[in-house]
Amino acid sequence: MDSILFILKSIILGIVEGVTEFLPVSSTGHLVIFENLLGFKTISSNYVEMYTYVIQLGAILAVIILYWSKIKDTLVNFFPHKVGYSKSGFKFWFMIFIACIPGGIFGVLLDDIAEEYLFKPLPVAITLFLGAIWMLYAENKFRNNNLVKQELSVTPKQALIVGAFQCLAIIPGMSRSASTIIGGWVSGLSTVVAAEFSFFLAIPVMVGMSFLKIVKMGGFATLTPLEMTSLIVGFIVSFLVALAVISKFINYLKKKPMKVFVYYRMIFAVIVLLAGLVGLF
Repeated sequence: MDSILFILKSIILGIVEGVTEFLPVSSTGHLVIFENLLGFKTISSNYVEMYTYVIQLGAILAVIILYWSKIKDTLVNFFPHKVGYSKSGFKFWFMIFIACIPGGIFGVLLDDIAEEYLFKPLPVAITLFLGAIWMLYAENKFRNNNLVKQELSVTPKQALIVGAFQCLAIIPGMSRSASTIIGGWVSGLSTVVAAEFSFFLAIPVMVGMSFLKIVKMGGFATLTPLEMTSLIVGFIVSFLVALAVISKFINYLKKKPMKVFVYYRMIFAVIVLLAGLVGLF
């Protein structure tokens, strides 16, 4: 019975990850809250953290599947001499590389500090609320910078700005998606272009970070059969849910503002804070 309950919790968390990874609501923040709420833990001290990073890879796989045509095109036309620099895969992935630089630097410097002090439900709730206010301000001030340009073409300056904003995602509750989209707005990208650039940027960022974390925690060799089953189930569920969410999110952004996510973040943050006051966390 305990094993079934544990797998059920894995499924719930996989759904949470799949829904929230690419929405501007912070998947890491939601996982921190729901892992605590569900009492998701095992004998292995590092398992929950490993589970969090593995199921994020499921959501990243959904991006790779959905955008495979674009990814394949950048690989086939990688060298500039075939199609010109501006349309080459080299230019595309070089922009991704530039955007990864700020996060890589600040991640190394601040990641352990953030995990020690901020990966708790109440700090996450506060960040969710403050981040919602920041989103509302940024959308009102910057969203209309570029409504016409829909082609995924980013300059080095824009890539660096998006990458700098991505550093905010080190704080759980801020949201990597929200931070990069806001960075896109500030740099002059349209909402859809900023969101899609955020998706592609997530591939090296999340794969690299997950790989390093898993290696740091000793890999999969020490996991029990139940823990390994939980990882596989969470990965598959996260992948399938993200597969369904991503396209709907892009279609939503083409027509409507992000205020609905602002209001959701505020309401959810207040609920978590109240839950903390009554001792649920």
